Amino acid sequence: MPIDHTLQNAINQHINSEIYASYLYLSMSTYCESIDMPGFAHWMRIQSQEEYTHAMKLVSYLEDRDGRVTLLPINQPPVEFDSVEDVMRQTLAHEQHVSQLINDLYGVAVKANDYASQIMLQWFVSEQVEEEKTARDVIAALDMVKGRSDALLLLDREMGARPAASPIATGTPA
Repeated sequence: MPIDHTLQNAINQHINSEIYASYLYLSMSTYCESIDMPGFAHWMRIQSQEEYTHAMKLVSYLEDRDGRVTLLPINQPPVEFDSVEDVMRQTLAHEQHVSQLINDLYGVAVKANDYASQIMLQWFVSEQVEEEKTARDVIAALDMVKGRSDALLLLDREMGARPAASPIATGTPA
């Protein structure tokens, strides 16, 4: 059965949000690189790739449901930040915003009585819990090292050890 038109539009809007998040985190990565924080730059670049993968999961889902993907304009992200702490606080705020967007999207799926979309969106709901927790954990670590450049250097090194995101299945299971 084809996907509900309102739900299709909402998923297209969320694809845009995920691609914007990818663009935002790439901007944060380049900022971190510019202030000689290569570990944070690496972490944010992987975060950017992960958000792009989320968008592609939604693209594949719409295609699997015989929906139409409509790409929307992507806003320019900020390019300047006050510090690596500011980057991470903005990351948490953005992830909280995305959580609300996903909750709203889930509500559209509920209203459309689209159980397949509700099941697919459960993955995104769970993912957001992890995304917010990770950002809070990094902020807590930054708060602990505040004012200690040696500790910040070690934290940057730890951030650089983040493994590349593993690709997620983009299609729906058979």
